[in-house]
Amino acid sequence: MVPRNIYNRGLHHAIVDVILVRYAEVGLKSTGVRRYFESILIDNMLTALASHGLEALVTSEQGRIYVTTDRIVDALPIIRRVFGVASVSPALVGDSAMEEMQRLAAEYSRQVLKEGQSFAVKARREGNHPYKSMDVGREVGSAIFLANEDKGVRVDLTRPDVTFYVEVREKKAYLFSEYLSGPGGLPMGSQGKVVAVVEDERDALAAWMLMKRGCRVIVHAPSPSAPFFLLKEWDPKLKVVISSDLPRTVRESKALAVVYGCTLKEMEAIRALPSEPPAFFPLMAMEEDEVLTHLEKVRSGPGT
Repeated sequence: MVPRNIYNRGLHHAIVDVILVRYAEVGLKSTGVRRYFESILIDNMLTALASHGLEALVTSEQGRIYVTTDRIVDALPIIRRVFGVASVSPALVGDSAMEEMQRLAAEYSRQVLKEGQSFAVKARREGNHPYKSMDVGREVGSAIFLANEDKGVRVDLTRPDVTFYVEVREKKAYLFSEYLSGPGGLPMGSQGKVVAVVEDERDALAAWMLMKRGCRVIVHAPSPSAPFFLLKEWDPKLKVVISSDLPRTVRESKALAVVYGCTLKEMEAIRALPSEPPAFFPLMAMEEDEVLTHLEKVRSGPGT
């Protein structure tokens, strides 16, 4: 069994067992396609973790992916940069028996709740159990209140300071108190290859947006000083070609399209571009403030 992790973030300080990973768009696919995309997503997560020297066990079950590692704090920001990941939660894992969930929640809440804070419990379950989700919320909430009565905590179902989530899946229960965002989109590599011409940060943003749509991007940079480093934290296997010969890069990469960071203001430059192969302009409809907002995400990652 992997040792439990001490997890610190903001006001939260708790022992956790696993990172619960959710996807969004992938879940809309048919069963066969979803399983294929899941396998790509898991491979990408393992590759990202390995590139930072982290070992982990990554498994999937019933629309959830679970990352088990003895370095959860280090793994979280890495997983949150993997395309296809909608959100993650550091969670405590226990048995789905009501008494065990109450004990687990009491233990966990003592580490999370501060003096005078309010809380709520949201529960959901899948499988056959001798209780309903409403019962879980009520009984677990009661256990949390009694465990923290000395702190003067109170229940607030409308605007709680802390929300405790309980996911019951067959014989296991997962308890957590945070949803941390990921980039969303599709797993990188689930779509075709494209070449991105990267000369400045806007070009890097355009490449990032195609990565988010599942494309494997080959960066074509005319100079080693081009800001393609912005993309390396998002793709540990990023291929960069320093060259002035774009047709050759496209041909040798067998890319399906070329990506540019041009906007509507640069229509003359767009008209001057060659018509082959197909070209994508992801920033075309963006206002300046939108470009800057997305660029900050590329620089800093989710949650910024």
